[in-house]
Amino acid sequence: MNDEAHATLDPKPFLDATEKAKSRYGRFNLAVVGGTGVGKSSLVNAVFGRDLAAVGKGLPVTRGAHYFHDDALGIWDLEGFEIGSHKTPAESLRESLAAIRQRPDDEQISVVWYCVNSHADRLQEPEIAMIDELSSAGFPVILVLTKVDWAKNPITGQRSVAKDLRDFVDWLEEPVDRTGQPIMLPIESVILTSTRDKHGKGKGHGLGELVAETLALSPDNEKDAFRIAQRLNLPWKREMARPIITAAATAAAGAAAVPLPVADALTLAPIQLGMMGRISAIYDMELKTMLSASALAQLSVQMSGQALARSLIKLIPGAGSVINSTVAFALTAATGEGWMRLCEQVHTGKIDVTRIQEAWGDYAPGFVDVVRRMAGQRNGS
Repeated sequence: MNDEAHATLDPKPFLDATEKAKSRYGRFNLAVVGGTGVGKSSLVNAVFGRDLAAVGKGLPVTRGAHYFHDDALGIWDLEGFEIGSHKTPAESLRESLAAIRQRPDDEQISVVWYCVNSHADRLQEPEIAMIDELSSAGFPVILVLTKVDWAKNPITGQRSVAKDLRDFVDWLEEPVDRTGQPIMLPIESVILTSTRDKHGKGKGHGLGELVAETLALSPDNEKDAFRIAQRLNLPWKREMARPIITAAATAAAGAAAVPLPVADALTLAPIQLGMMGRISAIYDMELKTMLSASALAQLSVQMSGQALARSLIKLIPGAGSVINSTVAFALTAATGEGWMRLCEQVHTGKIDVTRIQEAWGDYAPGFVDVVRRMAGQRNGS
């Protein structure tokens, strides 16, 4: 296959696989409730890596309810308790929820974060009424305390909070009125969070716990969408990606059951590009809108493993001038792992997506990667 053919390799299998995966995973919709200045935008940005009002397409649905979304994530921004409204907060929230119920199925709320400034000493009655309204509508509610000031023990390294806040948390877990009578507060849990340390730096604390609790409360058919949308827990994404890599490597081995000449290595390209497209969806990468068609075609050539096969095949003992099933499996698996690592770097903002073509050379598998995979396959691992 000549160089001109290489330069025009069709990236369609990559793009099709990405779109199909997005359709399969769907969208996770989170409602974030809280008053002005409570820190909703900072919280969403810390967990999902995007600003609340800049998630994507979005318009006000009704007064007090705004919806923003992209492929994997939808954010309902709902007003919290504010002084001065002519309606009670519960009435306004009820109207917003009624409007949301009229929206399409892929915009319906799955989990609610009810955000409260940690410097408050207790919830006000209108806030309790709003939480009750959300729970009555069938939504699991996580009460998120924001802007927590943590103190770190210099000896043990453990973090703690001030007694006033600890007392507030105790009250939230077993709320009582001023006479000591129990109050019904239908929340699933209380999570203490900060998006920055006391010096305004760092990644904050409590966010991992918030992400884990949100996943646990998500509907089963939306858990993968949430894993895709969040940017804090990379192991979740690897757990989703590795079965895709194994399946593609197995398919490549089947395609090379009759050994392929190295010159025909691009026969495996649709399998490998489909694998990479599905992995891209897991890392919420939208290459189609960020790279030109020609750049995508050239990247597809680099990613497909054909050039790597040319250089490796001569070094693999006993391989000769063909790609057999063992080599095809190993090459595809190693390519998938390299692509997954690169996607992680783009996903976490360490590599700009426009530089992905030049960066691929640092993540494409080398001789040692492929030989190790071959040895693992022979040993049944």
